[in-house]
Amino acid sequence: MLWLLMNYNMSFKISRKPYPMRSTVDELMSTSEPGTDGQNDQLSGSVDGKTRNVQINLRKIPLLAHLTDEEMGRVKKELRIKRFTRRETIIQKGSPGDSLLFLLSGKLQVIDITDDGRMVSLRILSEGEFFGEISVIQGTPRSASVVALSEVLVAFLPSALALHLFSNSPPVAKHMLHSLAAKIQQDSRFRSLLGIHNISKRIYTFLELMKEKKPGNLEVIENLPTHQDIANMINTSRESVTRTLVVLVQQGIIQKDLHRLIIRKPEVLQDLAQSRTP
Repeated sequence: MLWLLMNYNMSFKISRKPYPMRSTVDELMSTSEPGTDGQNDQLSGSVDGKTRNVQINLRKIPLLAHLTDEEMGRVKKELRIKRFTRRETIIQKGSPGDSLLFLLSGKLQVIDITDDGRMVSLRILSEGEFFGEISVIQGTPRSASVVALSEVLVAFLPSALALHLFSNSPPVAKHMLHSLAAKIQQDSRFRSLLGIHNISKRIYTFLELMKEKKPGNLEVIENLPTHQDIANMINTSRESVTRTLVVLVQQGIIQKDLHRLIIRKPEVLQDLAQSRTP
């Protein structure tokens, strides 16, 4: 969790209520206490009856990284924070687009439901990404639903301020355009994935889309969805997902590590995903 730092100058309460509470967020420097070894990702405030600490460096959120001090001050006053548990719905399709959202920790899944009731995964959101911008810009209801694949922390910025930043901050506008282009590409990849008839190849391709590069040239999938969730996302059965992953583990291509999956042989996985098998 890149933006959660412990015991500096920025803390706020986390809400589990329908509408996130006002934060008292202050901008932080991205530093950690000596000897913590990164074990400073804490939640602060009243969460499930417990007191936890949370601090967020707003400059570490890519869309907000280059705001002026005045703009950052406005964001800090308006930002709301909410925690969601796994499988909770963050955005419901058809609901009002009254805020721009930022994923601070965890993973989210953007989904749509087809006319015949099938769930289609449009994309996976990772830490630092923003979402909900289309409804904010167009003033229309949400066009898709967003659900939590893990416990997540989400920030809400009112649409009026988001629109002001889109219109008056060139760095924000530029970053948003780049992000929109990337999302369109990812949406296209997920739709193409569903057109792959070979189930094993579909799973290989899904892993390729989900993986992230980490320091040390390590490729991983953090907060790995359950086999049933993966099956729902790519329109196959849980048994097929389990069977394919077991084979990949046996061949040393992947390795399971708690809540993440490590790609040990990324070139082999890429070859499997790009094979000419129909």
